Amino acid sequence: MIPDSIASFFANNQEALWLATLLIDLAGTVLLYRLFGKAGLQVAIATAIILANLQGPKVTVIFGLQTSLGVIFYSSIFFATDVLSENYGKAEANKAVRMGFAVSVIVLIMLSLALLYAPSDRPETAEHSANIHNAFATIVNFTPRFIFGSLLAYYVSQSFDVWAFHKIREITGERWLWLRNNLSTMSSQAIDTLIYALVAWWGVVDLTTALALGAAKYLFKIVIAMIDTVFIYWAKRAYVRRHALEV
Repeated sequence: MIPDSIASFFANNQEALWLATLLIDLAGTVLLYRLFGKAGLQVAIATAIILANLQGPKVTVIFGLQTSLGVIFYSSIFFATDVLSENYGKAEANKAVRMGFAVSVIVLIMLSLALLYAPSDRPETAEHSANIHNAFATIVNFTPRFIFGSLLAYYVSQSFDVWAFHKIREITGERWLWLRNNLSTMSSQAIDTLIYALVAWWGVVDLTTALALGAAKYLFKIVIAMIDTVFIYWAKRAYVRRHALEV
């Protein structure tokens, strides 16, 4: 699917690949918003949740730190929620949080049910089917701690993000969109990281290691929050333009 020259470049430049993936993800969210309005943001949140679940188990090293690919897509959920908060209000943002939680539950249940299906034993497809089944099981064989930790972290942190965004907006008014975007996201991501580290990792590893794993992921989340500032202003201009056309 990807030309060999591009694949070769990114294979040798993983940091560039990470940045390109992030920019494409954020730009895709804004594009969905420009094309489909509020519904586009809701689709973006659902898409990010599915991608975060599927790519979360893949761990790589970027800038010398281990990180999950799911961090990019999970962080874009906070971005989309902030766009909803800014342009459509607290009620719509909270509705999106509940929708995202429902999507998370459905995805986790359906992926878990898929593992119960035995691979084909027909001679012509048995080997291929077994290989796919085993690969699929590696990706989606979630432990109960992972499921509970991810769902709890998502709901608490996203709800806090919406609350913090609007609390800051009450203080600053329409000014300083960059401030409420960054402060609400960074604080809610800290809560998300702490909950997940304690619930999903503490006990599997010692507390120090669990917090260290969370701290590394949080550094990437801070970087993403700062980068998405440009995109939230892009989304704000798209809203103003759309609203002007409707009027």
